Amino acid sequence: MIYNKKNILINRIIHYYVKWIVARQFHEVLFNNIEVDKNKSVLLIANHFSFWDGLILYCVTQKLLKKQYHVMVEEKTVHMLHYLKFAGAFSINKKSRDIIESLDYAARLLDDPQNLVLIFPQGKLFSNYVEDVRFDKGVFRIMKKAYGKYQLVFASTFIQYFKHKKSTATVYLKSDNNNYTSITALKEAYQQHYSSSKLLQTEFDI
Repeated sequence: MIYNKKNILINRIIHYYVKWIVARQFHEVLFNNIEVDKNKSVLLIANHFSFWDGLILYCVTQKLLKKQYHVMVEEKTVHMLHYLKFAGAFSINKKSRDIIESLDYAARLLDDPQNLVLIFPQGKLFSNYVEDVRFDKGVFRIMKKAYGKYQLVFASTFIQYFKHKKSTATVYLKSDNNNYTSITALKEAYQQHYSSSKLLQTEFDI
């Protein structure tokens, strides 16, 4: 397992680099406001459709949620992009016994109310407009081990160009206070948020 690294200088450089590269790539990044409990960490569950997902959500969470950012990333991706571990990334390898270590590490991060952990439960890339969002079971292990310590937030991100040369990223956020007893119930709740967000996105007018 590859852990995220803390280095004040490098972390700040990566912080400004991520903000710069997202601003350079996109016309704008839009998101709605939600209330954040300062006494709880944040478990952020999001759809996964591109390299940009984690970077977009990094910028959004820095502006809105103001927590220490952590994101679970496939181990091969962290190996290819070494700088990610200085931007809060830690690895998971579903074909290794280290998978339990990664899931438990994510749960331990949620013990600290200053932290935010981003999980992509789909486990791999899917179309931005897929109908059904699949869920791996690992996220539910994290939720059970960190029970009561975090605020659950759903995020659905969509990309469209509209009339601009550069695309616009729109992030729909929802805070969820339910205590889910199964991965099926969690998936259904996220699916409802994702579907309603997609409907709003298709009705978007510039």
